[in-house]
Amino acid sequence: MIRKLSQAMSAMLTRNVSFEMDLVPLTFQDLPLKKITNWLLTESSVVFKPSRPWGFPTILQVEPTSRCNLRCKLCPVGTGLGRPVGDMDLPMFRRIIDELGEYLLLIMFWDWGEPFLNPDAYEMIRIAHRAGIKVVCSTNGHVFASGDHARRVVDCGLDVLVFSVDGITQETYERYRRRGSLEKVLKGITEVVAEKHRLHSDTPLVNFRFIVMKHSEGEVPRIKEFASSLGVDVLTLRKFHFVPGTGNDLEPGPDKKTVGDGETLVPSQSKYQLPMIPRGGQQPLRVERNPCKNLWNCPTIHWDGTVCSCCMDYNEQRPIGSLRAKSFREIWYGEGYRRLRRAFRDKWKELALCKDCASGFQGGDVGREANAEAFFFHDG
Repeated sequence: MIRKLSQAMSAMLTRNVSFEMDLVPLTFQDLPLKKITNWLLTESSVVFKPSRPWGFPTILQVEPTSRCNLRCKLCPVGTGLGRPVGDMDLPMFRRIIDELGEYLLLIMFWDWGEPFLNPDAYEMIRIAHRAGIKVVCSTNGHVFASGDHARRVVDCGLDVLVFSVDGITQETYERYRRRGSLEKVLKGITEVVAEKHRLHSDTPLVNFRFIVMKHSEGEVPRIKEFASSLGVDVLTLRKFHFVPGTGNDLEPGPDKKTVGDGETLVPSQSKYQLPMIPRGGQQPLRVERNPCKNLWNCPTIHWDGTVCSCCMDYNEQRPIGSLRAKSFREIWYGEGYRRLRRAFRDKWKELALCKDCASGFQGGDVGREANAEAFFFHDG
């Protein structure tokens, strides 16, 4: 609480807010008083968890598309999301920014699907950038190997571009990233880095993300030099995770560490495992107070305007409302959201999406602890 109060006083005095996302620091400078005030109210809501939040979200997850060009293991896109597939249109995105732009600090511009398959993705990022909102995007990287995608992603004002690359040989890479071509991904990375230099741009910060799995664990000693040689700004080693509900073989349990064809994906080193996976015969320990902030500060909006409480509600088992029928304000403060917040506060261990989430276990806060290490290759 003392740390929170110190942050609040500093923010009011300097008009600056800083926090980390996936171990990468983000700084928001010269913020309008309205955004600072809303940030303080939202952070207070996260602490006290009222059923009706005291502020609007400062972080938002937006799904540009639910289409993808890969079929990764454990990803529900590969087996079917259980909901319609499509792209968010510009009017919907503009509506989101019109209503929330004066409150938002950050948009996480991805959910289920490859964001840059949406032909309007770059214009959406540009709209958010003009509204003073930072944008972070995660991609499998294939689109940047051809056409003018590399130039456009540098030119649009994107702040951070995460390339998810889970192997440094094609054999290793395709064991998880099915239908993927490591050659195309690496070409895409070098194209983006080259465009940054050509346009003398500091952004986007290029993050080479490597999820450590059993079959790729042996590549970790070489990954730092490999990533640095590509000219990226940062390497992040992400702990192995699974999506609750996508495969019974990976649900928490003493012997459930395989997926689909029986291949073991869980790395042997505990520092790369999230804690819901039992180790050495010991069962994971539950937290008493779940640290998840999503119900108070990070809703997810799917491509068609459906508002969900969390990105893990990939098949919309528990949608809160639709922006095609109501405003975000009506949904955010509506009874559906308020009922869910009360249930989370009082009995989160009984909620389908929450009981198996890593955040419900000691050492498993997916906001702070999902990444094991980060290596920065450039000052600043």
